[in-house]
Amino acid sequence: MTHRLTRDQARRIIVRAQLLDANRPGDVVEVAEQLGYIKIDPTATIAPCEHTVLWSRIGWSYEGGQLQKAVEDDRLLFEFDGAFRPLSVLPLMLPAMRRWPERDASKQWLEANEDFAREVVARLDGEGPLLASQIPDTARVSRTPDGWSGSNQVPTMLDFLLRQGRVAIAGREGRHRRWDLAERVYPSDLPDYDDEEAAQLLEERMLQAAGIVRPHSWWNGVGKSTGEAATVEGSSWRFRVDPEALAALDERDEGGRVAFLNPYDSLLFDRARLKELFGFEYVLEQFKPQAQRRYGFFAHPILIGDRFVGMLDAATDREREVLRIAAVHEFLPLEPEEHDMVRAEIAELAEWLGVGVADADPR
Repeated sequence: MTHRLTRDQARRIIVRAQLLDANRPGDVVEVAEQLGYIKIDPTATIAPCEHTVLWSRIGWSYEGGQLQKAVEDDRLLFEFDGAFRPLSVLPLMLPAMRRWPERDASKQWLEANEDFAREVVARLDGEGPLLASQIPDTARVSRTPDGWSGSNQVPTMLDFLLRQGRVAIAGREGRHRRWDLAERVYPSDLPDYDDEEAAQLLEERMLQAAGIVRPHSWWNGVGKSTGEAATVEGSSWRFRVDPEALAALDERDEGGRVAFLNPYDSLLFDRARLKELFGFEYVLEQFKPQAQRRYGFFAHPILIGDRFVGMLDAATDREREVLRIAAVHEFLPLEPEEHDMVRAEIAELAEWLGVGVADADPR
């Protein structure tokens, strides 16, 4: 059976799946469990990505210390591949981690540096947790710097050992990661899944976070057999939809709200889906020359309900303790009530940041 959805229904499914509807989640772990991951990025025009992602869902009651507590004290989240993830997905990732690496170049580098790997593990065993800077580089073979990593091979080795499940990130000191043995960071009583079962469960989690997607095993991790088939009015795409999200369409809609989305927010990841279902052609202008920017270096898309209505170009000025509003770009003229909603959300954002507002009138 193929479900036939309206565009409004499809967008409502996505917004609810991303916890951006009127019913806000209660805490950090609830957000991570639903979204599957919380992206980490240091670009802090307003605030770092991991914090704005959580604030846009939880709202004024979110404090940065709650994330650190969930990761380092409660161990309900873990850091992997540039994101904080719920512990419940770790067992689903372990089979692939045990197979890693599959690329010949990575295998060859690890084989050439077996002694280096043993030394890193031994140092963590005896002295951990440690920063990468506290571990000597004894690599026999170096990888060519790729623009993201330098000549020091320790971060690369730690990343490789992380992907194999041998080491883990125990916490952070500022933006610097503290490393330890995986057995001292991850629980010892995790469920054990075979490759096929783990892959299927992981696909289901990815569809749960997305709500509805055009299946693509690499791009969104969802295959053609996961979820249920669906079409959306006006689109030629063939979708897969989360059955629970589909059933929830019968529930009362509490209405929408305003959300400012960090440019690395997971809702924005699938640009093709944004254009197809929301009519929003999103371009991150961070890496464009200034003369080619239309909305700003790190402008945050503005969502009202299930519509993208504009872009917020703002920056936190910590020295003067204000949130500076360079512009609120409206795609179409906002209604007076919508102006008031955006203005109120800017005020709440500034209050959460602990600063005032400069030039905050979105008109």
